[in-house]
Amino acid sequence: MKSVLFSRFFILLPWMLIVIIMLDVDTRRPAPPLTPRPYFSPYAGGRGGARLPLRRGGPGRGREQRNESRPPPPQPPEPPLPTIYAITPTYSRPVQKAELTRLANTFRQVAQLHWILVEDAAARSELVSRFLARAGLPSTHLHVPTPRRYKRPGLPRATEQRNAGLAWLRQRHGHQRAQPGVLFFADDDNTYSLELFQEMRTTRKVSVWPVGLVGGRRYERPLVENGKVVGWYTGWRADRPFAIDMAGFAVSLQVILSNPKAVFKRRGSQPGMQESDFLKQITTVEELEPKASNCTKVLVWHTRTEKVNLANEPKYHLDTVTIEV
Repeated sequence: MKSVLFSRFFILLPWMLIVIIMLDVDTRRPAPPLTPRPYFSPYAGGRGGARLPLRRGGPGRGREQRNESRPPPPQPPEPPLPTIYAITPTYSRPVQKAELTRLANTFRQVAQLHWILVEDAAARSELVSRFLARAGLPSTHLHVPTPRRYKRPGLPRATEQRNAGLAWLRQRHGHQRAQPGVLFFADDDNTYSLELFQEMRTTRKVSVWPVGLVGGRRYERPLVENGKVVGWYTGWRADRPFAIDMAGFAVSLQVILSNPKAVFKRRGSQPGMQESDFLKQITTVEELEPKASNCTKVLVWHTRTEKVNLANEPKYHLDTVTIEV
């Protein structure tokens, strides 16, 4: 009996070994990736009532991924910052460079400002030319002399210089579409707050504001009711059409270009009437735009440098060096 069992065992042994070897080889093969079966919702119907498979992980997951892959919509370009054109008449005097230095220190802190400096002279002076070259400001250097007959006391001053600045602006922008801009007459003997330039930059036509230390008073200002100018708080000739100082208004560049004949007049213009004679050509009182909190804040002052005492200055140059003052 034992011999029969041993004989059968040895007959089956090779086959058992073959089966074991084949099973071992099959378990070492990599398993094929599992493909998820589509999930059919009983509530989602397609055409003809066919069931549509839904993505696992939530109904909004696919939409979120698609939205994230889209580029953000382009932002509209910001409008260009209006350029402030500051026209400054100037003339040779002991305090000229000191006045211009104070003014340049203010202008350097104002974005997008172009300084139009107009000398009352037959030619550009070396002092002003060197000063502008070192000022580091976008600028234009002009010159035009005041006729001798208009230099008498009591007559309007800086008329030719302001008109030269207006002519330069019209010549520069007359043959092309003008960029947004604002014109401001910035005399070199005034003091300006930086807030003033922020106020005037939004001028649509003609804007106005108070001026300090002018007209024999602490300040002068337009009187405003319901956002409109209705009168003037002034110490000198309140009957003027525009009882305002030269430092108390700004004009849109487009208004200057649309009124090419608007200039400061010599003939028929009385002392203290230059502002009114100019503004009458381009606007009305009803159209004025009050700035500086409805004309209740002073942002510019008619300071004027004190007259210097040069009584001890020698008649002839005695120093060994020459210093520009």
